Order: sequence, then structure tokens, then C-alpha cells
Amino acid sequence: MTLRSLFVDFNSYFASVEQEDDPHLRGRPVAVTPVVAATGCCIAASIEAKAFGVKTGCLVRDAQRLCPDIAIVEARPSLYIAWHRRLMAAIDRAVPIAKVHSVDEAACELIGRQCRRENAVALARAVKREVADAAPNGAIRCSIGIAPNHWLAKTGTDMQKPDGLVVIEQQDLPHVLHRLDLTDLCGISASMRARLHAVGIDTVAQLTAADKPLLRVAWGGIEGERMWARLRGEWLPERDSSRGSIGHSHVLAPALRTPSGARAVLTKLLVKAAMRLRSYGLLAGALSLRIRYLGIEQRWEHDVAFDPTDDSRAFLQRMNEALDRDARRPGGLPFPHAKPLSVSVTLHRVLPRAQASRDLFDDHRRGEALSVLLDGVNARFGHDTLYFGGMHAALGAAPMRIPFTRVPDLEQEEDHELWRCAMNRAKVLAEAEHRRHEQERAARIARARKPVPRPSSNHP
Repeated sequence: MTLRSLFVDFNSYFASVEQEDDPHLRGRPVAVTPVVAATGCCIAASIEAKAFGVKTGCLVRDAQRLCPDIAIVEARPSLYIAWHRRLMAAIDRAVPIAKVHSVDEAACELIGRQCRRENAVALARAVKREVADAAPNGAIRCSIGIAPNHWLAKTGTDMQKPDGLVVIEQQDLPHVLHRLDLTDLCGISASMRARLHAVGIDTVAQLTAADKPLLRVAWGGIEGERMWARLRGEWLPERDSSRGSIGHSHVLAPALRTPSGARAVLTKLLVKAAMRLRSYGLLAGALSLRIRYLGIEQRWEHDVAFDPTDDSRAFLQRMNEALDRDARRPGGLPFPHAKPLSVSVTLHRVLPRAQASRDLFDDHRRGEALSVLLDGVNARFGHDTLYFGGMHAALGAAPMRIPFTRVPDLEQEEDHELWRCAMNRAKVLAEAEHRRHEQERAARIARARKPVPRPSSNHP
């Protein structure tokens, strides 16, 4: 009885929810995007769209080129969160959920007789029946993996889609994984693959044969040893998680890929992060800023630490000081000859307000009271009723979705976190696509400008 995990992964989740909700979308290619624009990114593609090569992170214009008949749908987070709750309840009716891993994934721990293969498979089929009852139009389906640990079970869900059911037993390891690529494994991104290549690991077979010290070097710490254990089917306890940071990122629309546009979006993201910080009753003692540019891998980074606060003005002052110091002219950006692609802000070193020791000689109360006042006005009269002037140009970007009417309960806040995580994954893929397009464009221009050698005028 080596089976301990049953992992559920909903196929093409956002797109399938749209198809379940709208009969006109069923059976046809669908892509979901936060902004319906040619330069927007697809955060989900339906099973029908994937058959044409459309995938998560694909730019809308590329999706339309690959599949001219595709339906581009603007994302509706509240709908996906409502369906998330309904589907999690459906799974829980068949087998208790141990942990919700994302908005479209859940892990269930098998115990006792459930660990036997035939019983685990029966539970998986019961989950599928409950999902079918919850989504009677048949658009929402799930793949299920059963394995000795959650990581392997999640890997199993990717081995057979859509509507798959894969069982990985201890005796199947490690050869059942050898047909996969490194990036097919959860936790191995393109950058992690490069680090594995650097230590001589190019295939999953080589990864499973590597020893603990080598994987520790590749991962830069204990996570390498945890990967070694996962690959061998060992059961690892879930790590305790606590909020260590609060942040937002945004891929800039073409009209905002200017110094003023990027600064406006940065201002809005930082104000949003500060509002979330206050809604949790937390303070932050450090700030990180990041700007990525079109066509170049190098990004601008800035990190600064300070006394804990939740004052939006204090955060904005530090952000503008950093930008002005590294820009060549006031109001500009670092790397002035490159076009900004995406921006992000993160507040670190967060701690409960009651646990913070404050500077006795710094009158922080006035700024914090003003921030709370702004929150109250916007809660009563609507988002952006009052706002900092620096974010005026970005009012239509990175829309506010923070609930102000009450302190979010745990379930609702978890759902918002799940949505943000899904969006962040898509933004990373979109950034890579934008950079690839810009690099290809630059290469085409360079080839077009290359002088064509003229034939020699000397005749024999």
C-alpha cells in the first residue's frame, strides 16, 4: 500500500468555467485574458484551443493567428472563485481535501484501506462523478493523479489530459518519469532547467539518478534534498506557510510602455499592496521594485529596508527616490533607451502591527492616519474616489479588486490569493513571450540592415 495522495487538477480551468457558463462557447476554441487586446496574454486556453497550439502565456495576437476562430473572453475572477468553492465542495463529498494547492488544484490524503489501488481508483471515479454533478453541462473536467506523495500525484495529472486518471506506485519509480522533460516536473522552470544543465543534468533519467549533494547544489539548499525524496516516493509533511510578503506585478499595455506610464502603474501597484497590508493589520519593513524591459534579459532591481510602517506615502517616497536616483533625468526610468515591459512591487519583512517596535523620534502616525482615511473614503464611495496623483495615468490598468466593505474572512482571502497566484504565473509566461517577440523583431531588423555584398566588377 504505497499510495497516499490523490491529486485533482481541473483541465483548462478558467476557459472551461466560461464554457460551462456560456452555451455559445461550448465545443469551440476559447482563450481567457485579463485584457482583451492584441498584446494581452492568455491566462487559460480551452482544450479545443490547445489543439491549435494555443497555451497559457500565449499572446492574444498569436492565439488569433494560430486559431482565427478562437473566442477571446475577458477574465471574470468572481465567477472562477465561485466555481472554485463549488468544485472543492464536490471533491470533499467524495474524499476529504488535505490542501488546496491553487484555484484549480487540490490534494487529498489517502488513509487506511483508501491506500489500496482499487479503492483509490474508486475514490477518483467518485470525485469525477461529483464534479460531473456539480457541472452538469460537461464543460468542466478534471485529471486525477494517485501516487505515494502529493508531488508525484500532481505529476500524474499532467501525464494524461483531459479527464485523465493516472496511478503511480512505488514499483513504477523512477522509470515511469523518464519519458518526461525536465520542465514537465513541478518546480522546474526554464531557469531551474538551466541550473540543472550547469551541473550536468539534462534529462529526467539523470535527475532521478543524481544524489542528494548534487541536487542540493543545483537548488541551492534544502529544496534539492526535498526533490530527491519526492522523486523516490517519500512522503514529506507540508511546510507551514505564513505571509512573508505582499506584492503585485503588471504587464504594461503598449500605451503605458513609457517612463510616465510605468511610473504610474508602479504607483498604483504600491498603493494596492499598502492597502492590502493595512487590511491584514500588518506593517512592512522592506520594499522591492522590479522593471523588465522589452528585448533585453537584464532588469532593473531595487531593494530597501526601513522601520516598519503601513503608510502609503512613505512607500511611494522611497520608490520615487530609487527611480530618480537611477534614472538619468527626473521622471525617467533606469535603462532610458529600453522600453519597459512589466513592473512589480513587493513589501517584505511583514509583521503584525502589535509586534512592531516603532521609532520613538519619527512621527509616523500622521501619514498612517491619512492612509486609513483614504481607505475609508474609497470603501464608501468606490475604488479610486481618492487617489495619489502619480497613478492618474494608470487608473484603467491593474484594476482594484481588494474588498474594502469588511475585513475578508479566511476563505475569501484564500480565494483572492489563489487568483493572484494564477495571474502571476501567467504574467511570467507573458513577459517571456513579449521578450521573445522583441528579440525576434530586433533580429529581423538587423538582418534587413545588413548590407548585401555586391558581385565583383572584375571580369576574367
